[in-house]
Amino acid sequence: MGTGTLVSVQDYLSTSYRPDRDYIDGILIHRNVGQKDHSKLQGEIYAWFRERRRALRLAAFPEQRIQVAPRRYRIPDVCVVNLPEPDEQIFTSPPYICIEVLSPDDTFPALQDRFDDYLAMGVPNIWVLDPATQRAWRITVDGHLEVLDGQLKTVDGHVILPVPALFPAAD
Repeated sequence: MGTGTLVSVQDYLSTSYRPDRDYIDGILIHRNVGQKDHSKLQGEIYAWFRERRRALRLAAFPEQRIQVAPRRYRIPDVCVVNLPEPDEQIFTSPPYICIEVLSPDDTFPALQDRFDDYLAMGVPNIWVLDPATQRAWRITVDGHLEVLDGQLKTVDGHVILPVPALFPAAD
């Protein structure tokens, strides 16, 4: 959902939004964030990758701006890049993985534009996790593929993330 007011790329890049917003052809797009289940899962994903940073030679970034096209910026819940990490403050090269955590108001049709941007940019791995159902999907040009064996895998097999590990038992 946009704000209705066109914003220049320069104004977008020089302004802080809380929460941060995607920028699509001059329109600010609200992102669904802020609920505990979303935040908790986002943290678990980041922690899983942080613990394996050296072994996997990957770095995870929560809510990192990515320029997916000249007038399009997306902010995945977590993006993962190969080490050494990029020097730039806003990533312009495709991350290795873009991960989205569903919020109650999210739907796959509404998220498809975001997935299409990642695919067009050349992101090889797009993952979606739902904290409410503890289900996960891989997004490809062929569609949304539900992870039925409990393991999110990258297309090259370098990363195998056991989905149940992201949902620890309640304290």
